[in-house]
Formats: sequence, structure tokens, C-alpha cells
Amino acid sequence: AILDKHELNYELDWQLRGQPFLTASGSLLRTVQSAIRKTTSLDTVLSTGGGTSDGRFLALTGAEVIELGPVNASIHKVDEHVNIDDLDALSVIYETIMKKLISSNSESFA
Repeated sequence: AILDKHELNYELDWQLRGQPFLTASGSLLRTVQSAIRKTTSLDTVLSTGGGTSDGRFLALTGAEVIELGPVNASIHKVDEHVNIDDLDALSVIYETIMKKLISSNSESFA
């Protein structure tokens, strides 16, 4: 509509590289939110603002997809870096998630 409005001569060749996805709220999401809150005392904000994600391929399997990593304002830029304190907290969050998932799965098999 914008190109037509300006009476431009154009041709579009659209190639879809991946379908968008939305993970339904489930046990993985609740576990991740709980681990973040326990480690950082922060409530999470669900967001898809991170950009292109390989999670789109995993979502096709029906799996819950959660992407969780360090805040990275310098991603894909010269001198890309992350705060070391963020990495320390993230490792605790990951460990908490794994312990909680393993313990809940082992209880379901008891």
C-alpha cells in the first residue's frame, strides 16, 4: 500500500524463512519464571523482542520453547560483551531450572 501510494514501479519477491510461534503457558514457563524470581527477586516480562530465533524450528515439534540468556545490548556489534555478574546469576537460574524439572519429573514416575 505504501509503495502504491507513491506510485512506485516495483516487484516484491517474498521468501518466508520461518513461521512465527507462540509457546503456550506450561510447566516449563512456570519453572523458568519461578527460578528467575528465586534467584533475582525479579518478576519476568514475557517478550518476543529478541529478534530472529532458532526456537521457531523447535516449536514445530510441539515442545515448549523458552529463550533465556543474558541481557546483551552489544549483541552482534563490535566489541560484543556481557556483564559477568549476569552470567553468574544466569548459571544459578539454569541450575535451579534443571533441579526443579528433574525433581518434578522424578516425582511423576514414583
